[in-house]
Amino acid sequence: MLQESTSRQSAAEDGGHAQEYLTFTLGPEEYAIDILKVQEIRGYDAVTTIANAPAFIKGVVNLRGTIVPIVDLRIKFGIGNVEYTPFTVVIILNISGRVVGIVVDSVSDVTMLRQEQIRATPEFASTVDTKFILGLGALEERMLIVVDIERLMLSSEMALVDAVNHQ
Repeated sequence: MLQESTSRQSAAEDGGHAQEYLTFTLGPEEYAIDILKVQEIRGYDAVTTIANAPAFIKGVVNLRGTIVPIVDLRIKFGIGNVEYTPFTVVIILNISGRVVGIVVDSVSDVTMLRQEQIRATPEFASTVDTKFILGLGALEERMLIVVDIERLMLSSEMALVDAVNHQ
């Protein structure tokens, strides 16, 4: 515990090369995304399905007048048996002015990672395409898969944005 508070203090003293990440779980793995992309966290509610949408796009919800597509990352990444529990949440993201929700198993916490704590991604490692992974965050006994959520959500394979608008 003392070591963690010391590392936080050191990060603040050295000019703050640390960044805050929201951590969440998908199956047995723990992921991290830039907290600045997160608009809010909500419980999972029923969605309106869209005909002919990819399986990982669960549908849309009306969030205070904004129609928000909901992507189940567990289906997208092919992670285990998709089960909706009281812990299942939707993280509402604001990415390049577009609001998108992602379904995850649970949200863990907000944590600070310094650049030197993020290791290069092994070539073979994950069910997530490595072009969407910034690296692996080493935090004491935890290993976090740091996802470039903006790059993932804006990718053509997600089918969430018109390719002409975001090349």
